[in-house]
Amino acid sequence: MPMNRSYNKHRVAIAVLVLFILAAAGLISSKTTRGTLAASDDNNDFVSGEVLVELGSAGDLAGVAAKYALDPKPLDQFGSRPIYRLRIIDGARVEDRVDQLVHDGRVTFAEPNFTQTAPEGSGNGWSVGNGWSVGTPSAYTKQWAPVTINLADAQKVNRGIGKDGQPVRIAVLDTGVDFSHPALSGHLLPGFDFVDFDNDPSEVGNQTIGPFGHGTHVAGLIALVAPDAKIIPVRVLDQRGIGNTWVLAEALAYAADPDGNPFTHDGADVINLSLSTLRRTRLLKNVLDKVCGGGEDFPAIGNRNLVVVAAAGNGGDFTEQYPAAEGVNGLIAVAASTQQDQLASFSTRGSWIRVASPGVGITSTVPGGLYGTWNGTSMAAPLVAGTAALLHAQYPTLENAKIVDQIQKTGKRIDGPVQSRLDTGRALKTNPN
Repeated sequence: MPMNRSYNKHRVAIAVLVLFILAAAGLISSKTTRGTLAASDDNNDFVSGEVLVELGSAGDLAGVAAKYALDPKPLDQFGSRPIYRLRIIDGARVEDRVDQLVHDGRVTFAEPNFTQTAPEGSGNGWSVGNGWSVGTPSAYTKQWAPVTINLADAQKVNRGIGKDGQPVRIAVLDTGVDFSHPALSGHLLPGFDFVDFDNDPSEVGNQTIGPFGHGTHVAGLIALVAPDAKIIPVRVLDQRGIGNTWVLAEALAYAADPDGNPFTHDGADVINLSLSTLRRTRLLKNVLDKVCGGGEDFPAIGNRNLVVVAAAGNGGDFTEQYPAAEGVNGLIAVAASTQQDQLASFSTRGSWIRVASPGVGITSTVPGGLYGTWNGTSMAAPLVAGTAALLHAQYPTLENAKIVDQIQKTGKRIDGPVQSRLDTGRALKTNPN
């Protein structure tokens, strides 16, 4: 698809970043990524040698760069706003340079370029017993999760086609997808690769490097829930499953409006984010606010009907993870539940999480025309994303916050710190108006 924003002119660099390992897998690309760095400062979870800065005026860039030893030629600019990814040129620590910048009256905000990863973490991939284990086509179509969420009842109401006869679109921001997988045939639209910055968002890598197949697995679950909808694959995580704030922000803006033309309706109706970080950032919060139809005047298309579904993380504790914990209207954080309707032991929990969804022993598509079984909030989220797509198709004027409320209030009551478990059938059969 054509790219009409600033990333038409600037190649987006995915940095090698060391994030936390939360569970059992990892992902990344064997291609050489542009601008890749070797490590982050002192093994912190951000890109070494660069900062993200918003200025009050573009005219302040030269002066700020000179005072704080930043390259005045930005690595990238977010849209037309004075929001830049800048390189530190004197070897200073990222934390120290950010601390200096935030006290300058010309700077609206400054922060490190924090990393994002799949909640299943980085490490070995999908060998049996490590990551996902080998599954079968029948295990995919006849597994426990669709029965538990009453999917058959929901699909009697809608399968992903809107009232206008057009399929709902779900963007999957992840490791890419295997376009050749038979089970995904007819489900995929063109997308974009923000790792290698090209038009081929295919999965890259192999079973020995990271959670290879993560994005394909997520896409297969969306196709299972909303078979008549269409999936826009957007690659934001490399083959180790690692990305960064800047790339994710640009990918969110792309997913909301792929061709950069607000007068064409080609953007996603639902965005799935099976990725997370422990770091909250101003940039991502601003982008999420904007694409969900609120927030400040930001270089992205806003849509009050767009739902963003985010995995809550596999921390097994109450620590907030982002972007799931941003609290944006239209965003829903998803925990993982078991077949016994209990919160999975590995799942992050807390009052900021709106719903739990099956996330243990979940079978879906993986590269090579295969099927794999995986555990994680990454698997729980796309079941909710598919449900949001069905609701959008059935009730096209329903605003995103109302769709989120519908998913939560129609869920089955379960015990524990997350008390609503996804019930797709009830969500579709209960009138939200």
